[in-house]
Amino acid sequence: MRIAILGGTFNPVHYGHLRAAEEVRELLDLSRVLFIPVCLPPHKGDGEVIDAMDRLEMVRLAVKDNEFFEVSDMEIKRGGRSFTIDTLEELKNVETTIIVGADSFSEITTWRAYEKLFTVADFAVVPRPGYQEKKMEEALPVELAEKFCYDGILKAYVSTYGRNVRFVDTTLFDISSSEIRRRIRTGLSIKYLVPPAVEEYVMEKGIYK
Repeated sequence: MRIAILGGTFNPVHYGHLRAAEEVRELLDLSRVLFIPVCLPPHKGDGEVIDAMDRLEMVRLAVKDNEFFEVSDMEIKRGGRSFTIDTLEELKNVETTIIVGADSFSEITTWRAYEKLFTVADFAVVPRPGYQEKKMEEALPVELAEKFCYDGILKAYVSTYGRNVRFVDTTLFDISSSEIRRRIRTGLSIKYLVPPAVEEYVMEKGIYK
């Protein structure tokens, strides 16, 4: 089985997350995409991050109509700060691609055990609105970047570990969770930014107000 994982705070999940996952799944012909909400994000303050169970439920509502999408609570169950390397250890018998935004990929060296990630999983790097993605040699230390060579047939950077990094040109949705939260706080509509079930959940629970 070949899967992709899309981890994140999902505070809240929105159509940008969903569309990127769908396009990566189709392009790479993957069996499924596993959405994994973090318990506590390692690179963000906790101030605006709502309860993990609310974020988990919103992702469940968002993916329920897509047979190729699933949601996992493994990082929430693990507790504490969530690290991708720990999640991959739990998925060690599964061929895995990590879906990551270009902004996060440019900060990959701040991730725990980041070098090991490139030996156990592939990466699909998707664009982010207003962000100029870095080249491989800019995002990675020289000694790691030198282990990759671009393969024009695969359209991917292939490493000596047998893993690859693809920069996937997905449809760009200029949507951010922070803007959605701002709109809710100021009484503006979030319709067509999130799935209807997520909008209904947010409004019923009075989240982000």
